[in-house]
Amino acid sequence: MKTQPAQLPQLLKKSLGPVYLVSGDEPLLVQESCDLIRQTAREAGFHDRVTFHADRQLDWNLVAEEFSALSLFAEKRRIEIHLPTGKLGDGRSVMEQVLASPSEDIVLLLISARLDPAELKRKWYKALQASGVHVVVWPVDSDRFPGWLQQRAQAKGLTLTRGALEILTDRLEGNLLAASQEMDRLVLFSKTGTIDEETVEQAVQNSARFNPFDLVTDILTGKAPSAHRILGALQQEGENPLGLLTVLSRDLNLTLELQRALGRREAAASFLKSHGVFQPQRMKALEQAARRLSAGQLNQAIIRCSDTDRAAKGFGEHTPWFHLRTLSTELSQS
Repeated sequence: MKTQPAQLPQLLKKSLGPVYLVSGDEPLLVQESCDLIRQTAREAGFHDRVTFHADRQLDWNLVAEEFSALSLFAEKRRIEIHLPTGKLGDGRSVMEQVLASPSEDIVLLLISARLDPAELKRKWYKALQASGVHVVVWPVDSDRFPGWLQQRAQAKGLTLTRGALEILTDRLEGNLLAASQEMDRLVLFSKTGTIDEETVEQAVQNSARFNPFDLVTDILTGKAPSAHRILGALQQEGENPLGLLTVLSRDLNLTLELQRALGRREAAASFLKSHGVFQPQRMKALEQAARRLSAGQLNQAIIRCSDTDRAAKGFGEHTPWFHLRTLSTELSQS
């Protein structure tokens, strides 16, 4: 069956299927749909993951062996196959066999750019529609972008005034990834939850003075003194630490996943791009942290984030800024 990202959460609540194909040219929406499928699969016990990239070097016999080996040992596992060109190519026969009788112990996730129209007529695709779900990601056109932006803000606990929405629409239209990052940044500037024109302009003006994304980069790369300076500026301005915490927690968890992927000899760049990370500076910081820090340090940092969240809500004897400074100091040690 076919569906769209907006309908995917409800489908996953009903049941987890054996096969998913997520395709489209909007990296952010593709990534979020894939993350939702991964989360649902993990909650259902599919913790292990094997990833393949369907480039010219991929030996599809190895893919076939992975499926047959798993059926022998009955391990619950996720198998992800990235299709950067939107075509299966030499993998069609393998997918036909897999999709003819999907295993109960495997969740297959195919991640593709916009699917080549010719593939829609292939035998493998018809088998996928019979046993799985195709999540079709379409671009957000200009007419729908303001509504999408407002919904994105509401998901972050923000309300955009008409003027703020017009400014952001003009600046961000056509770039969903930048729009998502801007929402994360505006959380730091919101004291009431309402974002007006003045707040948007203030965020732009102050971005050169302190930037939460630069702060997270400093923390991941072990630059504690610089991180402490930015934290001090944020605290002095009376900013809400929870917005920063959202960005930091996301990247710490992603670093831990990347570390595990490197242990499986996955390429860092491929892994990060498959998770929606394309900015060179952020990619470099995440990879450096994954290689520099131990799993114990990263897990401790994630626990420290929980302490920060509790402190921001009035629990514990320390302030959230104390925990954030301590976290940045701990991650500077390697």
